[in-house]
Amino acid sequence: MAPSIARVWLSILIVLVGVLSPIVGPDWIPPTSAVLPILAGGLLVPRRSLLFLVAVTAAMVGYDEGMLGWARTRPGEVLIIAAGAVYAYRLATTRERLGVQGLRGESMLVDLRDRLRAQGEMPRLPAGWEAEALLRSAGPTSFGGDFLVAALTGDGSTVEMALVDVSGKGMDAGTRALLLSGALGGLLGAVAPSEFLPAANAYLLRQGWGEGFATAVHLVVDLTNGRYVVESAGHPPPAQFVSGSGTWRLIESEGPLLGVMPDAAFPSVSGVLTRGDAMLLYTDGLVENAKRELAVGIDKLVGEAERLVTQGFRDGVSRLIEIVPPDASDDRALVLLWRT
Repeated sequence: MAPSIARVWLSILIVLVGVLSPIVGPDWIPPTSAVLPILAGGLLVPRRSLLFLVAVTAAMVGYDEGMLGWARTRPGEVLIIAAGAVYAYRLATTRERLGVQGLRGESMLVDLRDRLRAQGEMPRLPAGWEAEALLRSAGPTSFGGDFLVAALTGDGSTVEMALVDVSGKGMDAGTRALLLSGALGGLLGAVAPSEFLPAANAYLLRQGWGEGFATAVHLVVDLTNGRYVVESAGHPPPAQFVSGSGTWRLIESEGPLLGVMPDAAFPSVSGVLTRGDAMLLYTDGLVENAKRELAVGIDKLVGEAERLVTQGFRDGVSRLIEIVPPDASDDRALVLLWRT
């Protein structure tokens, strides 16, 4: 519905409420019924038109009070209408900033969230390899700053993935994560693995975000022989399960944060995943908070991961992400890759 037409119909509806309330009686049509078209106006018309609707409502309330008797005046009704008008005005302001009409803003955010989740799905791996990934955002919001990009590159014999933790929380971190995930997803396979983190770092520096740094761990695995290369950008160290010794070991690969230093270098660590081995990637929200140091959280994560060895790695990420985190105050992400 066009905004001009919506304004006309909503104005007529408000007038009808004002006229019928004294006739039918305020018990059936109370003056506060005008709140409904005002709220609809917050979704359908511009702010100027909304102010016109509020003015019409004020006139109708005055008319009703005059017809019904000023002795009947209830301040609560006026406050309800005023509160509805303020909320509708804020809604219209947000909608105009987004440039959308009606509930399209909410639909757009849901679509963006679904796109972020879809980009974080692991590709189908060849026989002999399995992987699981799980992301949880902080609190009740479905948006978070942790994301995963992964793809089979080359002829499909190599899996390349990056687990990223964008600074901040909630909607602000979620929007930056969406933009960054699209950029990093396009880099997978498009640049040499050794150039992935430098290119991501240059991209963040170009954005000029006030709170735009991020941590990341980049893993490339040759699925034909199990050889891997790990690079880190200020990210917690991955953990590798070595089936030969039956133990987990941390892979220390230290590099600077993304989006902080130009021309940063990211040293790599290489190794081999033999049959029965596994690789665990995670974000700091899984192991750290204000009351628990990072090292303590990593020890707990590795301790819980040892139980997966006897139980099997399948569904391991869902068990770890429920047991290990100290609380739900930060976004959490976990990736488990293993060779059967």
